[in-house]
Amino acid sequence: MNLIEIKRALGKLGLSGMAEHLDTRILEAQTSRLAPLDLLSMLVSDELERRSDRLVERRMKQARFRDPDKLLDTYDFDFNKKMDRSIVFELATGRFLSKADDALFLGPPGTGKSHLVQAIGRAVILQGWSVAYREAHVLLEEIADAALDGTRKDYLLRMQKVPLLIIDDLGLRKLPSTAAEDLLELIMRRYERTSTILTSNRPVDEWGKLLGDTTAVSALLDRLLHHAHVVQCGPRSWRMLRKAAERPEPVQV
Repeated sequence: MNLIEIKRALGKLGLSGMAEHLDTRILEAQTSRLAPLDLLSMLVSDELERRSDRLVERRMKQARFRDPDKLLDTYDFDFNKKMDRSIVFELATGRFLSKADDALFLGPPGTGKSHLVQAIGRAVILQGWSVAYREAHVLLEEIADAALDGTRKDYLLRMQKVPLLIIDDLGLRKLPSTAAEDLLELIMRRYERTSTILTSNRPVDEWGKLLGDTTAVSALLDRLLHHAHVVQCGPRSWRMLRKAAERPEPVQV
């Protein structure tokens, strides 16, 4: 086989990482007089890196983040100095997933809850975990749609198994009358098996009124808070700060 045929064969075998770097590695081997085993080692490493990158890309797409580019590096913790950043960075290590712990991010709108949880989700994907991100109203709509087409059980089973489920913005939009029961069932399925992160702009003592079922909410919180890391975000709002900055100065006459 010549070089073109070898690259074509590697492509057919699904070894695109090797095929992509073959020319460079052969030149490097010739220049540095590498042993055949060293050349093979580099090509295998190229393939593994390529597969790892593709796996991350696939998991990022499957997660369905609203803002997939959010990073902890781009979050200004000094804006709200009272926030316990140590909890945030501990969650970003992914260690809580091994223990099936949960987390709550609470605080007023605009304080960065969604930014932080999506950044944490991205961080744990890079460590090899699978993540599902849903805004609360979207999650409940998907459960309702699954009930209508007869796939509710399969949908809940699929969401039950994902290592990290992020439920964002609970309380931001009006929810259906079945919201409390649906969330309780999902949390019960995941309890002490997989991890859930939930964000809300409402304090937990208002969730009963918010979801319209105090009993179900009490049972939900009993499980969610049992092994939970709680992060209080705020009180200052980024969006209100930007809005104030964009407001034109009054004209003096």
